[in-house]
Amino acid sequence: MATKKAAKKVVKKAPAKKAAPKKAAAKKAAPKKAAKKVARKPNAAFMKPLTPQGPLVAIIGAMPMPRTEVTSKIWAYIKKNKLQDAVNKRMINADDKLKQLFGKAKADMFELTKYVSKHLK
Repeated sequence: MATKKAAKKVVKKAPAKKAAPKKAAAKKAAPKKAAKKVARKPNAAFMKPLTPQGPLVAIIGAMPMPRTEVTSKIWAYIKKNKLQDAVNKRMINADDKLKQLFGKAKADMFELTKYVSKHLK
């Protein structure tokens, strides 16, 4: 005798196949003009050698150099002496030399150029 609760077979249906997308009519590409690649020239204001003065001399030296090099030398000094804040990497913990440059114990990395530009002539 068969009971009412007969085991039902579970039949999984295969997912319906999607119709292949119809290909759009091929468009002719407009002829492209030959783009002239012009080499970028660095801004002359950034490359002009400036002489460090005051507390900046103690950090990077007295030789005239462009602003870009001044900034990279200051960052090298900060990294070498591990003055970047461990938690908030944007903050610079000033040592004695940087304290004279910044005028305070901590400075934001975005303020760095403001303090440096006061000591470049």
